[in-house]
Amino acid sequence: MNLRDQKYSKFALVQEMMDTIDVVRKFNADQTKNVAEEIQSVGKLLLTGEGSSRIFPAKNAIRKALRAGIDICIITDGSRQATQYDLSKYTVFCASNSGRTKEVVLLAKQLGSIGNKYRYALTANEDTLLEKECTKSFVLTCGWEQAVAATKSVVEQALFYESILWHLMNSKTALRLQELSSHLETALTMSINPAFIKAATNATTIYFAGYNDGVAEELTLKTNEITRRKSDYLEGTYAVHGIEEVMDSSDVVFVIDPIEEEIQKFQEVLVDGVGLTVVAIANRETALPTLIVPNAGELMPYIYLCTGWNLLVEIGLAHGINLDKPQRARKVGNEFPG
Repeated sequence: MNLRDQKYSKFALVQEMMDTIDVVRKFNADQTKNVAEEIQSVGKLLLTGEGSSRIFPAKNAIRKALRAGIDICIITDGSRQATQYDLSKYTVFCASNSGRTKEVVLLAKQLGSIGNKYRYALTANEDTLLEKECTKSFVLTCGWEQAVAATKSVVEQALFYESILWHLMNSKTALRLQELSSHLETALTMSINPAFIKAATNATTIYFAGYNDGVAEELTLKTNEITRRKSDYLEGTYAVHGIEEVMDSSDVVFVIDPIEEEIQKFQEVLVDGVGLTVVAIANRETALPTLIVPNAGELMPYIYLCTGWNLLVEIGLAHGINLDKPQRARKVGNEFPG
């Protein structure tokens, strides 16, 4: 992507993707210090929301917490399902950019009715319905997005949750945000191998495989919104455990940060067996055709996500699509009335 080229700059989606660089550079990790202490005192945390407000922000935090061995139970589920849980002993973060997402607002109402005082709102707007139902509210600095597909807000939400972990671990990761923003600029503006774009443009289905940290899953959702192509998320080795039966040789699989021990199986089952294209997105060379990205250490998920955006924009433009306005998808999936 290149904002100096009108081919890209005319779309709000591209501008908002590029805004992510400054969102990261200016992110204030201190804002979560006090709430981190509250979460630690309770010991259990639910991160909920719908769609992009939950997938990457919550799952990235959960994977990071598990890898670090943090002694706090962190879970995620959609808000409607979460209403069926006993959350009386949980801190709960309810994320909704609009602050009007019906499922999220109703969960916050329910938490209030049982006297749970540790219910927090994370929104992109002031004075929302959700804020009124929570005991404390945090507002993203990125502002309201014009494009239907959420981008910069997803990254800020993820940083917000991850910064809670930094406080719990006494980590200095926040000092690396300047470096991360520079790497993100590279990921967003780097040239994509035309062969990878062509393979995806011609694909019946675009698959994303990788860790259950929200990156591949979020890119699957963005594929629907940005390219209007069918897509699927293949967690772990799901790609070689049955779904190959219905895959087609025209399909493409993008494997995010492939595990070395699994690459040979992907090659045997998908490339040699199905005859489709498999491309790795990684910060190193792999045995697969690879889109190599900058190395940001433990902050790599943000690099992989933004690289995926770059790829999807190129695919969408190759299809001649208006990136800002899907025909059916809405900015607020299920808005609370009134």
